[in-house]
Amino acid sequence: MSNDNNEEKKLAWQSKPLSDNERLKTESNFLRGTILDDLENPLTGGFTGDNFQLIRFHGMYEQDDRDIRAERLEEKLEPLKFMLLRCRLPGGIIQPYQWIEIDKFAREHTYYQSIRLTNRQTFQYHGVPKGKLQPMHRLLHSIGLDSIATAADMNRNVLCTSNPIESELHQQAYEFAKKISEHLLPRSRGYLDVWIDGKKIESSDDLFKQEDEPILGKTFLPRKFKTAVAIPPLNDVDVYGNDMNFIAIQDENGQLCGFNVLVGGGLSFEHGNTKTYPNVSLELGYVPLDKTLAAAEAVVKTQRDFGNRHDRKNARTRYTIQNMTLDGFREEVEKRMGATFEPTRPFKFTERGDRIGWVKGIDNKWHLTCFIESGRITDQPGKPLMTGMLELAKVHKGDFRITANQNIIIANVAEDDKAQIEALARQYGLIRPDVTKQREYSMSCVAFPTCPLAMAEAERALPDFISEFDKVMAKHHLSDDYIITRITGCPNGCGRAMLSEIGLVGKAVGRYNLHIGGDREGVRIPRLYKENITLDEIIRELDTLIGRWALERETNEAFGDYVIRAGIIRPVVNAPVDFWDAELIPTKVA
Repeated sequence: MSNDNNEEKKLAWQSKPLSDNERLKTESNFLRGTILDDLENPLTGGFTGDNFQLIRFHGMYEQDDRDIRAERLEEKLEPLKFMLLRCRLPGGIIQPYQWIEIDKFAREHTYYQSIRLTNRQTFQYHGVPKGKLQPMHRLLHSIGLDSIATAADMNRNVLCTSNPIESELHQQAYEFAKKISEHLLPRSRGYLDVWIDGKKIESSDDLFKQEDEPILGKTFLPRKFKTAVAIPPLNDVDVYGNDMNFIAIQDENGQLCGFNVLVGGGLSFEHGNTKTYPNVSLELGYVPLDKTLAAAEAVVKTQRDFGNRHDRKNARTRYTIQNMTLDGFREEVEKRMGATFEPTRPFKFTERGDRIGWVKGIDNKWHLTCFIESGRITDQPGKPLMTGMLELAKVHKGDFRITANQNIIIANVAEDDKAQIEALARQYGLIRPDVTKQREYSMSCVAFPTCPLAMAEAERALPDFISEFDKVMAKHHLSDDYIITRITGCPNGCGRAMLSEIGLVGKAVGRYNLHIGGDREGVRIPRLYKENITLDEIIRELDTLIGRWALERETNEAFGDYVIRAGIIRPVVNAPVDFWDAELIPTKVA
């Protein structure tokens, strides 16, 4: 599809009114709005009007503590409003000196006194009062960090495989992840004007003459946009769940020579809305290194110009591809990057999880991956993880890498420093002897009390749920095995439950939809098996299913593969067609 024949092939949404988000972006003076005025308003802890949405473009969401919302309402008080901030951290790499400053702010100025590691390889602050927002952004700026484009209709934090074994290749891939992130950032000074300089701009007239967004455009993207870089055989970043993905390809010397480009992945849907669906990424083809940034830019521009700006529920890249066809989308991308894709190069993913414990890299440095349940770094009785990370940051000479599984790698440890690092990690509970393999392969989103979208618990429910899950695995003599299991508080997808073998999706307080049938590689979406049931009911269902798996599995057969082979559930083959109706899948599975 090209601009020349755009009129003949006009997409259905293009003749309909734009969503209100498009208006507020247009009227925002390149995302400045009246945020500075709101910061001076002492009557509310939140933001008003358009600013409630605009702060998302600066990496923040308004939150309140839902545990006490009803109580405060009864007392005729406003909900206890705070902000969540997501940092931009391409590839998840952070330096110890940066961590020390991040820790200090979390302890002194956040309500929850925690640092949350996300499954997009960055950290979040939860519970930041409005009056501390500018100091927070200025602190991040002073240590070389920011939160630009970590939320709203932008290219989000770029993921990159945290695999320390292939350290030379990883470094090359990380550099490209960083380049992609920086290349796709907004160019306007809106973020700096508001948060760093505190400078008001009263009129947009001059701005439109002076400022330009050559890639994102003046109204940015139609919807959120997620990007990942992966190095086979480890698919720790879940490449099939992102809008745009780059799979690193090595030459005969083990050096990075280019990328396979995949597009159209995404895991969110809406309960009962059959026009929404999760989907896995589709292949566009291979590009050499010198065409990588051009390909990234062309994909983003195609999504910018053809993505649905009428209906935000139909606006992610996977829906754009459905509306244009994959061939039509590829044609437009090739036209914009001035080159054609080569055939996809062969690759294979064999695993997804993090390698917990010590691993020696090819540079003879050591890398310690510490398991952080649900990514929550805080001090709790018997588990002073936050203090432990601070003490490590004071002595560690390498760097930290946040993984896409919400764990942290203490990377680049010299042989002489290994004993000291391990002793500190053990002392503060960052190395625990009681963590089962099943727990390591389980993940959740935050959900209650801080997420406004949450329908059910996730982070707070996960530890006890996995303890019960472990009992089931032990009962069937499977304690040394695992099933990739994820709990998400709503169908928005933050817990990546739609790329797990067992996925729990929040439906109401204490109730979940149970999906099964994903795979270990992360290329198949699990299908709904039981709807609107409690955690106790889920454990009973899993007890039966896992018992059958233990008795009937073939050699090394994963749970998700078994339930499909045994006919317990039918696979999701083509999600746009059959996610909601198993009767519509092809009779033969490729």
